[in-house]
Amino acid sequence: EHESDDDSYEVLDLTEYARRHHWWNRVFGRNSGPIVEKYSVATQIVMGGMTGWCAGFLFQKVGKLAATAVGGGFLLLQIASHSGYVQVDWKRVEKDVNKAKKQLKKRANKAAPEINTLIEESTEFIKQNIVVSSGFVGGFLLGLAS
Repeated sequence: EHESDDDSYEVLDLTEYARRHHWWNRVFGRNSGPIVEKYSVATQIVMGGMTGWCAGFLFQKVGKLAATAVGGGFLLLQIASHSGYVQVDWKRVEKDVNKAKKQLKKRANKAAPEINTLIEESTEFIKQNIVVSSGFVGGFLLGLAS
């Protein structure tokens, strides 16, 4: 059947849902607080360390893959250029790169207040969860090294 434009849609009101489901309110409510504080210090360090190790390990693998792809692509471009298959207009490349730099600087200046807010929120989170955060940093560094 053909649907008309005046079909009604069900709207999910999350505030009402939170009032009816107490677990949701505990996890995502205003006064929920850090859930991890309910665990012992050793458990918090292990949780932070394991998540940090996983993040560091993935960061290392993805970083190597990205570096290999970028470096390999540049190497192939250079080989193709020297062999005469591709003609690269380096002046145009330089002009486009400079243009991109200017646009990035403009956007960075506009985004400065948002970045400062994000940094403040992150700092506050780290202060509230210092045990888990220190475990995460240690695990992240171990993940990078493995």
